[in-house]
Amino acid sequence: MAVVDLRPLPVTTDPGRRLAQLAGGLVLYGVSMAMQIRAGLGLSPWDVLHEGLAEQTPLSFGLVTGITGAIVLLLWIPLRQRPGLGTVANVVVIAVAVDVALALIEAPAGLPARVALLVAGVVLNGVATAAYVGARLGPGPRDGLMTGLTARTGWSLWLVRTGIEVVVLSAGWLLGGTVGVGTALYALAIGPLAQAFLPFFAVRART
Repeated sequence: MAVVDLRPLPVTTDPGRRLAQLAGGLVLYGVSMAMQIRAGLGLSPWDVLHEGLAEQTPLSFGLVTGITGAIVLLLWIPLRQRPGLGTVANVVVIAVAVDVALALIEAPAGLPARVALLVAGVVLNGVATAAYVGARLGPGPRDGLMTGLTARTGWSLWLVRTGIEVVVLSAGWLLGGTVGVGTALYALAIGPLAQAFLPFFAVRART
């Protein structure tokens, strides 16, 4: 598969399509998170943390997600990372979308339905990731933290990502977040899924 250039582009480059794609991708991302939560079979590492924090506070899952994203953005400062429009939108839109979706999606009763909802949520998450990343309007807070730490430490990207996700997964599990087969499925599938969908969404610079 050809390498897709994902370096940020000026907002003036095809703004209509990119802004719509960014917004749509972030909304779908929030919906996909809600689907995985309602399946009840395990969440992504960051969402295990978000759920654990929500369990320990009176805050909604979406609000916890937004606050966590804002805190992660503060960690960008010593890393000299620059947020883009998509970075800020990531914090706000996903937080709202996941709470709305949780209010609309009910937990299915049987295991087959829960498995189907989980798989659909993971696949939709891959589509949503490709959509908002492909808009090239700036990385999400957690992606920026990962790349910033990689640049500052010189460690490999996989080592930094693994380290971050082990820490947040462990903290979330201790706080009461749901760890299960869905956690493993997400870890194994999200990278290949996002890569497979990315060529359909990546905005290319005009020549």
